[in-house]
Amino acid sequence: MPSAAPDPLDLLDLDALLSEEERQVRDLARSWVRERVLPELEEWFERGVFPAREIAKELGQLGFLGMQLPDESGSPTVGPVGYGLAELELEAGDSGLRSFVSVQSALAMFAIHAFGSDEQRAEWLPPMRAGEAIGCFGLSEPDAGSDPGSMRTRARRDGGDWVLSGTKMWITNGSCADVAIVWAHTDEGIRGFVVPTDRPGVRAFDIHRKLSLRASVTSELAFDDVRLPGDAVLPGAHGLKGPLSCLNEARYGIVWGVMGAARACLDAALNYSRERIQFDRPIASFQLTQKKLADMALAVATGTLLALHLGRMKEAGRLRPEQVSVGKLNNTRAALEVARTARSILGANGITLEYPVMRHMTNLESVLTYEGTEEVHTLVVGQTLTGIRAFS
Repeated sequence: MPSAAPDPLDLLDLDALLSEEERQVRDLARSWVRERVLPELEEWFERGVFPAREIAKELGQLGFLGMQLPDESGSPTVGPVGYGLAELELEAGDSGLRSFVSVQSALAMFAIHAFGSDEQRAEWLPPMRAGEAIGCFGLSEPDAGSDPGSMRTRARRDGGDWVLSGTKMWITNGSCADVAIVWAHTDEGIRGFVVPTDRPGVRAFDIHRKLSLRASVTSELAFDDVRLPGDAVLPGAHGLKGPLSCLNEARYGIVWGVMGAARACLDAALNYSRERIQFDRPIASFQLTQKKLADMALAVATGTLLALHLGRMKEAGRLRPEQVSVGKLNNTRAALEVARTARSILGANGITLEYPVMRHMTNLESVLTYEGTEEVHTLVVGQTLTGIRAFS
């Protein structure tokens, strides 16, 4: 016989499916977010700032940067599920925090690890893992988002060098990055380049007046005839397969992360509903409120179970990009609906920064769009079902 009622925030007791190591990673991330990040997060969000340098070093000391990649000895550090759990706990703090780690780990570091030369790996991965160097990933452009093949950024050979020109848009970590992984058309097809941001001709402009991901650095990057040595190119990446594989790695983290935002909204709504008195009763006692809470708890439980299942598939080497699209599509939709429902339970209080709900809701509006829009992932799933490609 079960000895205790289920945890409302873990309705299916998924904790029992985790290894001790995975729980330790999760608990470390959870305690750091609660003790270090949450006390300052409201101010960061309200002011539209993110102390990237300071946070990067702390994340590096905790081992949360590039944690899903083998270390310098070639040994695995944390498995896919442990990495996912850390992403979940980081986004339970804020999507901007999880985005910082995702871009550093799953886009910039993964690109260098998977496609870089030994020299590029030796130069950049150790300081990036330690949080001493920050990376960003330049693929999206002002006129090329869902269709990266239409990018206008170009790199041409000039003797033994490369000359890079173009503009990248909506770049997380852009203005605080030490190195940018930049994708460009060349005479050899689309190639990736490791670009130190102190190179002459590299400029970054922060995007202001954001109503979402305010506790995050978002930038436009401009490359004005930036001269790079011949060995700046990523030797293992040819065509769109390179950047798309990086995006797939980042999307896997999103599948987990958004469930952290959803859980935080559920937690806030549960606590509020027990304390808020109307008609001489806590609103948690009303049937319509209980239906909302039940729907939210089901969404958090099933979304986290889906993330765990995809994590186990990734461990086994069986996870396909189409299945990551299923996770990203389902879990971002579900998390956004949980946030909206939580806001309705909190009423007018739900729009203030006193509670995390509206902050998570506006962040999730961006997460729904980046790393592949809802429409793109829907059509990926549609093609998987029908065998017919609905977009070029």
